[in-house]
Amino acid sequence: MQTVMIVDDEPLIRWAIREGLEGAGYHVIEAGTAQEALQLIGDAAPVEVALLDVRLPDSDDLGLLRRIRQRAPACRVIMMTAHGTPELLQQALREGAYGTASKPFDMGGVIDMVRSAGAAA
Repeated sequence: MQTVMIVDDEPLIRWAIREGLEGAGYHVIEAGTAQEALQLIGDAAPVEVALLDVRLPDSDDLGLLRRIRQRAPACRVIMMTAHGTPELLQQALREGAYGTASKPFDMGGVIDMVRSAGAAA
């Protein structure tokens, strides 16, 4: 069973994504801050896919992406945003993000993206 980490400071967003991914057969862990996410990357079983909110209270827009890519290079990162500009999302892809998802999103599309990212891991 693949592990997916959801990083978002909004508990309701984490809950909704967790429900969808667990229903699709994934093991899901959650973090509300960049600091929690980095601790989980170090403490948890390998995380194959991470869904990261672009805007977190304790990280700049792409700071957590960079740190996860250094700490766990095999982890596929999908950036989620309701506020991202096309330039920011393109920068995320250049810096190693597997893909991007705009909020609000279709849960089926997120599951498909996680499935694709997990297969590439």
